[in-house]
Amino acid sequence: MTDIMQDDYLDQIHRLKGIIETAPFPIGVYTGYKMKIELANAKMIETYGKGHDVIGKYYTEILPELQNQEIFEQLREVLATGIPFHAINKHVDIVIDGKLKRHYFNYSFTPLYDSAGQIYGVMNTGLDVTDLNVSRKETDDAEEKAMLAIEAADLGICETDLSTGEIKTSGNFKLLWDIEGPVTNEAIIARLHPDDLSIREEAYKRIDSSGRISYEVRIYDRHNDIHWLKIKAKFISNELGQPVTLMEIVQDITEQKQFSEQLADLVEKRTSELHRSNEDLLQFAHVISHDLKEPVRKINLFNSRLDDDYGNHLEERGRQFIKKVRAAADRMATMIDGVLTYSTINAAGFPAEKVDLNAIFENIKVDLELVIEEKKAIFIADRLPVVEGSPILLHQLFYNLINNALKFSKADDPPRVTINSGMEIIEDKDFVYITISDNGIGFEEIHTEKIFNAFARLHSKDIYDGTGLGLALCKKIVERHNGHLTAVGKINIGADFIVSLPLFQSSENI
Repeated sequence: MTDIMQDDYLDQIHRLKGIIETAPFPIGVYTGYKMKIELANAKMIETYGKGHDVIGKYYTEILPELQNQEIFEQLREVLATGIPFHAINKHVDIVIDGKLKRHYFNYSFTPLYDSAGQIYGVMNTGLDVTDLNVSRKETDDAEEKAMLAIEAADLGICETDLSTGEIKTSGNFKLLWDIEGPVTNEAIIARLHPDDLSIREEAYKRIDSSGRISYEVRIYDRHNDIHWLKIKAKFISNELGQPVTLMEIVQDITEQKQFSEQLADLVEKRTSELHRSNEDLLQFAHVISHDLKEPVRKINLFNSRLDDDYGNHLEERGRQFIKKVRAAADRMATMIDGVLTYSTINAAGFPAEKVDLNAIFENIKVDLELVIEEKKAIFIADRLPVVEGSPILLHQLFYNLINNALKFSKADDPPRVTINSGMEIIEDKDFVYITISDNGIGFEEIHTEKIFNAFARLHSKDIYDGTGLGLALCKKIVERHNGHLTAVGKINIGADFIVSLPLFQSSENI
């Protein structure tokens, strides 16, 4: 190279250096077959990913990973022919921090000429578009997944250009509407059931602020069969807020509609049967309770005559028996009256009134006196509060729980029944909880829910009698009082039944 050429070359390099260093995108200048790096701005050095000490080194030396990626051949082709090379969204792998990382670039190789018209180098400009390509690929993948989901869900999509009226469809749109050939508004309207034309029109009049529409219509297919379609639509606006596109998603809901109609018919039928059954049950309860009052009346009558005629001839023990018969008969009459009231009360149920739980438990102990004496049962009870509820139902609830504690006791260990109470707040309401604990045979934890099922039995009828309805009835009574009933048990240790009841009922009836 002559001195004039050398000066010209240096002048060219000097001018290029000023341009390159201030450019906001990667620029590098390479010379010679091995592509010596004469210039590279900060952006290009960052792109190389090989540190800052690269000027004067060879491009092929610092980026050997490009050997099999056609980059070197492209550069040498430009040096040899003077024809610029441009690449768009080119996949390039570069080693950065010891790891080969995938990149995408828009880059150019432009020949550089000296004053004599000779090519002395190549200028490399580039733009890292990795994020753009990754986003595009993610968008493409998302669209593909969405389309697969649409097809799997038997959905159809329709896109209408509001300025031209052109309609594009995808998924199962044509299949759902049973339309062959081009889809037009006329073809869609022709499929609509005449009675549902107004539904579609009204739906488009009631567009909400988000531009969304939703409605259900019937259509006729080519065989004149009726199908139900659910349409969800949305207007897409431009940057000026003007609607430009209407997107619609269509779903066949014929089976859901048929199932819903069948379910509604079934519910109506079952409701009618339930009303009839309830009426029969109430009538039966009325008849039974009415018929039971007569024998109870006679028990009281003859018990009174026995007391009048022979009471003075009986010892104290005998007179106590007469009193107990009278008390038991009186309680039976009260309960019969309660059942009779229940059989004639309206659907609102029992009137809520204040109930002293202490009196409830004392009455239960009287009712179960013989069993208590026979088993030598021990009762330990807290002072209990007054709650609002039905005295008859609450008596039945705690009678069953106490009776269970006595029934499921151990043969060699007298029953010990402890009744504790306390207050708690549930959802800003005052509740009282009553815990009835025993030292009986208990039950396994896995049976906690089962014991409240109707007719559920954990033990043989030969060992423990009963119908299996007691605890199921208890749960119903507690729920009717807007409370909760839970249980905890351990085999051969005992069981705890926790009744949680609101102090005050929210309505006048239970």
